[in-house]
Amino acid sequence: MSSTLHAKVPAHDETDALRATDLYRFYRAGEEETLALRGVALQVRRGETVAVIGPSGSGKSTLLACLAGLDEPDGGTVHIGGERISHRPEAERARVRARRVGVLLQSGNLVAHLDVSANIRLARTAVSSRSEQSVTSLLDLVGLGHRARSLPRELAGGELARAGLAVALANDPDILLADEPTGELDGATEQRILQLLRARAQAGGGVLVVTHSPEAVKIADQVITLRDGRVLS
Repeated sequence: MSSTLHAKVPAHDETDALRATDLYRFYRAGEEETLALRGVALQVRRGETVAVIGPSGSGKSTLLACLAGLDEPDGGTVHIGGERISHRPEAERARVRARRVGVLLQSGNLVAHLDVSANIRLARTAVSSRSEQSVTSLLDLVGLGHRARSLPRELAGGELARAGLAVALANDPDILLADEPTGELDGATEQRILQLLRARAQAGGGVLVVTHSPEAVKIADQVITLRDGRVLS
């Protein structure tokens, strides 16, 4: 596990799950300009877990949004599984995201009026899913086979986190992007979620976790520190 400065990222090869090169993001409010990202570059290989850490306001959330194609960088590019997601119309970014990106948000990514299995099926309707894994086996993987028909409001906190992870993995994404996935969990539940994230990487997927948790950092193969929109060594 290391903390590495990435000034330049090598050209894409088949081992890349994600590659971001020289990302810049500016926000303007009247005469004031905020530089949220300043030339950030990083790479996540298949089978690798990367943790992104840094103080509040360092650019972590902006970086995650740009990597997921939820926001557009003002400069630089993002490739997922070799396919560019940045600097494309929103509809095209959404298609790439649905096929190649799993996003696990701290606030949850479940539709409230659908049960857990229906949430997974909904995620799969966005694309012709590449996943050969059945809904049942995916829920068994995260330990929620017995909760397939439960609504989100009927789940405990740890169960909600695991259900969100199942939805994020519904389409067998190239990269799993997790935003503080253990932020509100007790110690035992945090360890279970981290084990599932690590297992995803060991199965050949890329995993990037934005986190403040020392426990999450422990499972990472690479640690990237952001401060004032820049990568620190």
